Amino acid sequence: MAAWSCRFLRLGDPLLRGAHFIASRTAPATDRYLVSFQFVRTIKSSTWWDEHLSEENSAFLRKVVPEEYDRMTASKLNPLKDEPWPRHAWEPGSRRVGLVALKLGMMPMWTKTGERQAVTMLQVQDCHVIKYLSKEEYDGHTAALIVGAKNVSPFHVSEASMDMFRNAGVPPKQKVTTFKVSDNAILKPGTPLYAAHFRPGQYVDVTAKTIGKGFQGVMKRYGFKGGDPAKVFKGKKMPGQMGNVYDTAHGLKVWRVNTKYNIIYVKGSVPGHRSCLVKVRDSILPSRLEHIQNPPFPTYFTDGDEELPEDLYDEAIFQFGEPSVTLA
Repeated sequence: MAAWSCRFLRLGDPLLRGAHFIASRTAPATDRYLVSFQFVRTIKSSTWWDEHLSEENSAFLRKVVPEEYDRMTASKLNPLKDEPWPRHAWEPGSRRVGLVALKLGMMPMWTKTGERQAVTMLQVQDCHVIKYLSKEEYDGHTAALIVGAKNVSPFHVSEASMDMFRNAGVPPKQKVTTFKVSDNAILKPGTPLYAAHFRPGQYVDVTAKTIGKGFQGVMKRYGFKGGDPAKVFKGKKMPGQMGNVYDTAHGLKVWRVNTKYNIIYVKGSVPGHRSCLVKVRDSILPSRLEHIQNPPFPTYFTDGDEELPEDLYDEAIFQFGEPSVTLA
């Protein structure tokens, strides 16, 4: 809420000379100090939308908005039954849409041969297709889909963005990004996306903004043993800003997919800090394309014919529910 406070100023104070103030009276010439006051507007909250609302109205909106989000999300759970768009079969060279996931952290997993694998957990939260862009609307070469994830308060979203979310019939999203797709992989706006979009054994590319390290020297930035005061040529590695740029980790293998909590377990580390939002898509490395054969196309639908267990594992991963030693 907004509040008003009163400040008393003395014109004789050196720190206040030249400052803007509102004088309450005109003092005689013999007075040394001019006593004045002004009203200052202070903000007690970090948001602006609830300044004109009472505490009861603000609490009511905070209660109603999540309920409206749940209703909107539940209405999009069956896209195949609600006027679906035409579906096409997967073909070599097809380009599917990607996901926006939340980086949870890292954990170890073990293969059946006893090798330890460090994996990163990526959770897909409230991921929906927001808008379809044709070739003419995008770049003239390929179509694209705008995807958003993680619901956010509508009071922190611009009106132009809110129109896009209203047309799709989904709540406003914290992260919105664009994925290029082939003509046979387009999806209807409002279609939900799940972690089962990817399957164990395939490879993905993960893009996110790296952790900012600030201004660093060459030893930390490039791993040099020391600085070189020699002549500076164009392109020479020198001290400067480190991190806080978008980077992509290519060719990460999917070891496990949890369909209950929508978590993807990918091999190795991915850019970004914990709890950041990352882009996940099929790998574009030529050496990994052979592992993408007949995936869920154009995506996985919960109301389709395919029923999945709670956990999907790669065939090389050891599952702790199975016996580790068998006697002949």
